[in-house]
Amino acid sequence: MNNMTANPFDMQGKDINWCPGCGNYKLLDAVKDALYELDLDRRNLVIVSGIGQAAKLPQYVNASMFNGLHGRALPVAMGIKLANRNLTVIAESGDGCMYGEGGNHFLHAIRRNYDITVIVHDNMVYGLTKGQASPTSRMGMTTSLQFNGVMLEPFNPVAVLLALDAPFIARASAADGEQTKEIIKQAVSFKGCSIVDIFQPCVIFNKINTYQWFRENTYYLPEDYDPTDRKLAFEKAIETEKLPLGVIYRRDERELYEDLLGITHIPAYEHEVSDEAFEKMLEEYR
Repeated sequence: MNNMTANPFDMQGKDINWCPGCGNYKLLDAVKDALYELDLDRRNLVIVSGIGQAAKLPQYVNASMFNGLHGRALPVAMGIKLANRNLTVIAESGDGCMYGEGGNHFLHAIRRNYDITVIVHDNMVYGLTKGQASPTSRMGMTTSLQFNGVMLEPFNPVAVLLALDAPFIARASAADGEQTKEIIKQAVSFKGCSIVDIFQPCVIFNKINTYQWFRENTYYLPEDYDPTDRKLAFEKAIETEKLPLGVIYRRDERELYEDLLGITHIPAYEHEVSDEAFEKMLEEYR
C-alpha cells in the first residue's frame, strides 16, 4: 500500500483493545491493506464476526459490520449475502468461534458454497476466556483448564475442507504481512466460499505457538505447486512436521448457492410484493 495515501478502511484515532504484540494487529493490517488494494467500495462491504478477541476486528475497520453470537458469524453472513448479492461479505472470527461453537455452520456453509470469504484467526487457544484449549490446540499443551496437557489431536480444518470439496482453501501466517495480504486478496476476489486459516500468536495465553514457532514450523508452497490437484492438496493437509502456507486448493467451477436458489442481483429491499401476494403470505402465516 502507498503510505502517502490514506487507507479509507482505517479507523483514525480508534483505540484497539488487544494486548501489545498480539498477532491480531498484523492480521488487521493485512485485511485493511488487502481491501484497499482491491479498490473495494467500503459502502458495499460487510464484515461479520462472532465473539472473542479475533471477533473485535470489524470494529477496527471503516466499513459496515455485524457482531453476532459466539459461533454464529456464518449464518448472519450468509443471510446478508442472500439479501443483497452485490455486497462483498467477509465472515471472520477465531478458531474456537469458527471451528468449535460454530462448527456446524462452518460445515454447511462449505457444502452450500455461498459467495463469501471466511477468515479464521487461528491462535490455537481461547484468548478471550483466559487461555483454555481450542479445537486447534496442539497435543500436550497445558492451559488454565487442561493442566495435564491437551489429550486430543488438533482439529485439521484444511483436511475437513478438502473432504467437503471447499472451492478455495488457503493458509497464511500473520507474521508475514505481505504474503497474508496477497492471500486475502485472492480469497476476497474468488467467486465462491473462500476460507483462509491464518496462524496468529496469542502472546499472553499461548507461550508455545509463538512468532518463532510459526516461522520454524511452517513453509510456503513452491511456485510450481498445483492448487487444482485435490489429491496433492490432501497430502499437504495432513503434513505435521511442517505446515504449508499459501493457496492449498482451488476449484473455480463449483456453482454458487445463490444461483441454485435463483436469487437475482436485485437487493431484497428493492423487491416489490403485490397486494395479492402479501395477502397470501398473511393467510399462510395465520
